[in-house]
Amino acid sequence: MLTNLDLLELTEFRRDLHRHPELSGEELETASTIAAALKPLSPTRILTGLGGHGVAAVFDSGKDGPTVLFRAVLDALPIEECNDIPWSSQRQGKSHVCGHDGHMTMLLALGRMIARQPVAQGRIVLMFQPAEEDGSGAKAVVADPAYKEIQADWAFAIHIEPGRPFGYVSTCAGLINCASLGLKIRLTGKTAHAADPEDGVSPSLAVAELIPALDAIGQGGAIDHDFRLVTITHVKIGEPTFGVAPGEAEIFATLRTAGDEGMASLETTARALANTAAEKFGLSVDFEVCDNFAASINDPNAYNVATTAMDAIGVRYGDAGVPMRASEDFGVFGWNAKAAMLCLGPGEDYAALHNPDYDFPDDLIPIGSAIFERIARDLLGTA
Repeated sequence: MLTNLDLLELTEFRRDLHRHPELSGEELETASTIAAALKPLSPTRILTGLGGHGVAAVFDSGKDGPTVLFRAVLDALPIEECNDIPWSSQRQGKSHVCGHDGHMTMLLALGRMIARQPVAQGRIVLMFQPAEEDGSGAKAVVADPAYKEIQADWAFAIHIEPGRPFGYVSTCAGLINCASLGLKIRLTGKTAHAADPEDGVSPSLAVAELIPALDAIGQGGAIDHDFRLVTITHVKIGEPTFGVAPGEAEIFATLRTAGDEGMASLETTARALANTAAEKFGLSVDFEVCDNFAASINDPNAYNVATTAMDAIGVRYGDAGVPMRASEDFGVFGWNAKAAMLCLGPGEDYAALHNPDYDFPDDLIPIGSAIFERIARDLLGTA
């Protein structure tokens, strides 16, 4: 149970994290802050440097039982915050406008409760994962040899999701977050004088054909097995000048599917379209994959554990707004564990994630941590 003093201290801790955001792969100071906050809780072990700057606190009962992992993430976004609050970001062009500062704080709150009343069996792992925003962090953590020492049997996470009533949890069994992949397409021809474009090889017509062709293979719609969405997020042709006909172009396309199995097919189709356009207009083409997110799939057993816990403590839940098109790399933990993601509402009219005026509502700290604690007690008991 959290005391009033706990909530005051945790709120200030969250706001201090908010002041000092760090981007994916740069979370050295944030990781150090988390490790320092965990140390007074006397976990059995604190692992650092997992998959980059990841931190994990292990609370081991010393008795046989499952390992239950609860996960939060460290990174912030390259967005300039516009909030006029005392704890607004002190780092230009960087901000915690996705709620990760709150996610970390809920996990630290859970650590306080487990430290005071240990579990009866098995292990609790508090996983503070790096680099969620670019999709690389969970894969790097799971691939880290040190992770094998704390391999989870169960894994749970909470993400704040505006548009839901305050304290309401959206979740479901099965797909909860779509797979996504960023595909950079570079087309290369030959520049020429703008007065004599025929002396060069311009990618302009190829781009003009390729954009609607890519759109056509991913029209969105209902999130079912056949869901495909392609979003063109950036296009560049040549340089901003009037004297040179372009010789290069770049297209950024985000691909989304309802599961990992559909992504390979969609990516193959997108690449084939680019290759065809390049050949038609005498261009070379190359590709780069970025922000590669696996689908997040809620295991039915983990879903049942989570909903039973929420029933016990009176938290409202349902499947409003899920599954979601948005991606989350938590699904990687579900490759070898029974995993479930819960989407906690801050209010139906609350600022959207990634908006420059978003700030995590501190009143959610006791709700999220209470859900985590009840899950832990239901699976591992209390010593």
